[in-house]
Amino acid sequence: MTQGRVTFRGGRIFDGTRLIDGHAVSFKDGQRVAYGPDADVPALGDVVDLGGDILGPGYVDLQVNGGDGIMLGDDPSVETLRRIARAHRSLGVTHLLPTLITDTPEITRATIAATIDAIREGLPGIAGLHLEGPHLSVARKGAHDAALIRPMTENDLAELLAAAAALPCLKVTIAPENVTEAQVTAMAQAGILVSLGHTDADFDTCLGYMAAGARCVTHLFNAMSQLGNREPGLVGAALSCGNVSTGLIADAVHVHPKSIRAAWAAKTAPGRIFLVSDAMAVAGSDKTQFTLKDRTILRRNGQLTLADGTLAGADLDLTTAIRVMVEQVGLPLEAVLGAATTTPMQLLQRPVLTPVDANCHLSDLIRIAKDLDHVQYLG
Repeated sequence: MTQGRVTFRGGRIFDGTRLIDGHAVSFKDGQRVAYGPDADVPALGDVVDLGGDILGPGYVDLQVNGGDGIMLGDDPSVETLRRIARAHRSLGVTHLLPTLITDTPEITRATIAATIDAIREGLPGIAGLHLEGPHLSVARKGAHDAALIRPMTENDLAELLAAAAALPCLKVTIAPENVTEAQVTAMAQAGILVSLGHTDADFDTCLGYMAAGARCVTHLFNAMSQLGNREPGLVGAALSCGNVSTGLIADAVHVHPKSIRAAWAAKTAPGRIFLVSDAMAVAGSDKTQFTLKDRTILRRNGQLTLADGTLAGADLDLTTAIRVMVEQVGLPLEAVLGAATTTPMQLLQRPVLTPVDANCHLSDLIRIAKDLDHVQYLG
């Protein structure tokens, strides 16, 4: 579809903030050449009637553990990153952070090296790297291997700072139990997106780490100290601190829709809630199970669990998350689309390219069905 002239009309255009009706957009050889009210955009080349569907920027997913039947840590290589990115592109994701779950120092180094190589090659979709561990709390480990969780050493910190210098974005999820405030400050000053998660730390401790430089929270409500009547925990810190944004797994399994609605209303700006898939190996495939460090993960009824029922990532794509947010949580579609595009892209410190932008390319865009049941990548 990127060759020749193509004009889209008859749908709604999302500009990163608003849904716009009655407008058309035209591309030549993939590059946007015209945009405006229907009457002002000639119907040249192939004319695509969107039939009420939405034309907007591709999704941005900052937590992708795997896809196409493979986990990132199974074989940290450029080819693995290519497979994962391709699987998620079929689900509408044009920018992602491949995510390494707590692993050995050797696998972590190999993953960093592979991601640097992928960035140098210009591998489509790879926007950086997310290291979720190993410096977490055993008490809130979730599906992470407790035997691999450990404190951050000065050598660990040095390796992270070096990685940050070679990557467009390095996100690191840490717990105060195993990382010092000084280490957080050093990472933040180096441009690392420090995210609090998998922690039992109390409210005041979490606020202290946010003041030290943490700007993000990993999968709100899950694997963290909860919002209580006398102790607000990390949930309370995430919602009350305007300097942080927080990811959310909106599958109506990890978090109840009513809890999502309350959190959305309570979140202090300018920080915002954004959507993540927390996708595992099954994403973009029909696999019903896979292994995570010799442990079998079962795919049943829209959930991924260990044998004991512990949630192990999510069986989720962002189009489904958007539908949950609109239909079950009751939020406006415009705001939810922003949570899957604009907000996470801002954390990457890059502009989200939409059909209204003169430098937008078809490869930046997706078509979302008006009933939110599927998505088409246009590039």
